[in-house]
Amino acid sequence: PAPDRVGLAAPFAGVSGDAHILAGGANFPSKMPWEGGQKAWHDSIYVLTEPTGAWLSGFKLSRPLAYGVSVTTREGVVCAGGADAREHFREVFLLRWVGGRIESKPLPRLPRPMANGCGAWVGGTVYLAGGTERPDATNALKVFWSLDLAAANPQWRELEPWPGPARMLAVAGVCDGDFFLFSGVELNPDPAGKPVRHYLKDAYRFIPGKGWRPICDLPRAAAAAPSPAILRQGQLLVVSGDNGKLVNFEPKSAHPGFPREVLAYDPHGDTWRELGDSPLSRACAPVVSWQGRAVIPNGEARPGYRTPEVWVLDSP
Repeated sequence: PAPDRVGLAAPFAGVSGDAHILAGGANFPSKMPWEGGQKAWHDSIYVLTEPTGAWLSGFKLSRPLAYGVSVTTREGVVCAGGADAREHFREVFLLRWVGGRIESKPLPRLPRPMANGCGAWVGGTVYLAGGTERPDATNALKVFWSLDLAAANPQWRELEPWPGPARMLAVAGVCDGDFFLFSGVELNPDPAGKPVRHYLKDAYRFIPGKGWRPICDLPRAAAAAPSPAILRQGQLLVVSGDNGKLVNFEPKSAHPGFPREVLAYDPHGDTWRELGDSPLSRACAPVVSWQGRAVIPNGEARPGYRTPEVWVLDSP
């Protein structure tokens, strides 16, 4: 498990120097929100240099931060956007593990503040999709940005977005050099101006140089499922996530958790199938490809409850 005893929702995570980095995140350290507990935002960075080793600690982000997008690249872990209790941010930085210490390097800022988005690295380019611009947003962002880290002067580009609704908490995916966008949550204001969530099942494929096309809908919504989707044997696996059916469940302390089944998408046949249940109920967790394994560190086990667990899917 990670060193935080409560566990962290929506931390940054990735690989640099063949080490697994886990940074930031948010949780409820004392009481649940329905008991009056306040969310805490964290700046700690933890590093795991080998799967059977112990987590190293003592490293810090420049500020407490969670709900951003983290993407592992050849240069290190790109950490984009994110939020604290007051605002969403445009800052982007690169985390690297070099010589037994963490290095942080600033990158070009996002065009707009963004949290609750998703992203992935495709062919040397970082892609980001969706999210929200403010903590009190009543509409999600319909934005699709790219950053070519190999460019002489890297800058974010705003690309044509997917043809469907704006969304946050979507799941990214990468296969055959293309970017995939699965599920998520659409926001709309109610008569009182409060955001109302609509859970989405639609999905899209972005082919660089050719643009977007709709693909087969998911069997169910999988909002905030661990992202990006796990690539295994030519299929993209979406693990757990929130289908929205228990949003108003009471009592909140007895919530049974999120659906555990694994959804497998075949990009060549444009079909979905259910692979059965995984051991974990999870939302707001990153997925890290490390040493041939897919690692899902921490996240939300059920509404309000975080977990320090770290799960690994070994190669078949």
